[in-house]
Amino acid sequence: MPSEKTGTKLKHIVLTSHPARFGQKPLPIHWGAVDPLKRGPVIGTLTTAAHRNVIGTHAGSYGVYRALAVASGKLQSNHRADLTNTLPAEPIGPHPSWYSADKIVSLDPLGALVGEVYAPLYQEGYDIRPTIAITKAHINMPELQEAVMKGRIQVDGKILKPGGDLVVTKAAIEPVWYLPGIANRLGVTESDLRHALFEQTGGMFPELVTRPDFHVFLPPIGGMTVYIVGEVAAITDPQRPLAVRVHDECNGSDVFGSDICTCRPYLVHGIEACVQTAQAGGAGVIVYLRKEGRALGEVTKFLVYNARKRQEGGDRADAYFTRTECVAGVQDMRFQELMPDVLHWLGITRIDRFISMSNMKYNAITQSGIEIVERVPIPEDLIPADARVEIEAKKAAGYYTNGSVPDDADLAQIKGRMLTE
Repeated sequence: MPSEKTGTKLKHIVLTSHPARFGQKPLPIHWGAVDPLKRGPVIGTLTTAAHRNVIGTHAGSYGVYRALAVASGKLQSNHRADLTNTLPAEPIGPHPSWYSADKIVSLDPLGALVGEVYAPLYQEGYDIRPTIAITKAHINMPELQEAVMKGRIQVDGKILKPGGDLVVTKAAIEPVWYLPGIANRLGVTESDLRHALFEQTGGMFPELVTRPDFHVFLPPIGGMTVYIVGEVAAITDPQRPLAVRVHDECNGSDVFGSDICTCRPYLVHGIEACVQTAQAGGAGVIVYLRKEGRALGEVTKFLVYNARKRQEGGDRADAYFTRTECVAGVQDMRFQELMPDVLHWLGITRIDRFISMSNMKYNAITQSGIEIVERVPIPEDLIPADARVEIEAKKAAGYYTNGSVPDDADLAQIKGRMLTE
């Protein structure tokens, strides 16, 4: 076994591992089991190899930064998290969907509750870490103040405060992949999925091919954040309206206001719709996923921008997706088939206002068993001039379906209909 000298200690580096015939066995994970102890905790510890029961480690892509901190001596490699007072600021679940092995396959529904449901195991020395954290916060976007000035939303002092502070409950979620469920969602065998993951990460995770007994993978990718406007209980109340915006990250637009796409305007429109719906007695949910550039990455996205702008005839709708395929090989790698998991984690069974025109998102959600009553497109006056190419390209490609934008009367009808059901 190779080793390296670290100070006065001899540190052994295990390049791969195999199922042990003798000695302590890791706690098994029975995905979808109702009893948390029977389900088993997700243990991605790096300190006690015998306890590990998953492939990969916590924190997704941030695990690499942890490695830098350890290598530089800033962090002790055996640090164990002190979870005192870290329990959710607002309870979410459990919901029936948590106990279906095929409803949720890309996150751990118990991820926010490990400090509570696995407390005895934690005290026994198992390094069990949360993969979901739930807290309360205020957010403030200048566009919301404009919406107040124009009368589209109101300052009520509870949901939206003077000065534009919006009160939200928010949850940060790390990806936890149940490989048999992921494979089934994609229509491939678990073996083929494992080999593709192993090969396309340059062999980074040998346990994908050496540990067939491990069926849970903590992938080195970004997770998601959920922002809830209004009462959390309203999300699952069939008598109260629910608005949802599922938004894939676009740093250039969302943060810096780039006008080549509609991402920030649509995000703000989604938040505004969530505020309207919460103020009508319901709730609003924004799901923000780290899937930059349709999960192709920001470098690829900028290369495509250059290719589109420099082609003969300039930026054109008919070449919008072609230029993406030339650079990346595909138009889109977001795999929306996995996206509805977070909605099932929230216990959502019906969405009254879905703030999206994407057929891929709509189909993924409805095919997972969630009803969508109405689809809400981005208003024409919110589309930046330079983003018209994007809209026209998506329209020509059948990327989205138009819907009608509900006004206050529509909202009242939706609420009234549910109250009589």
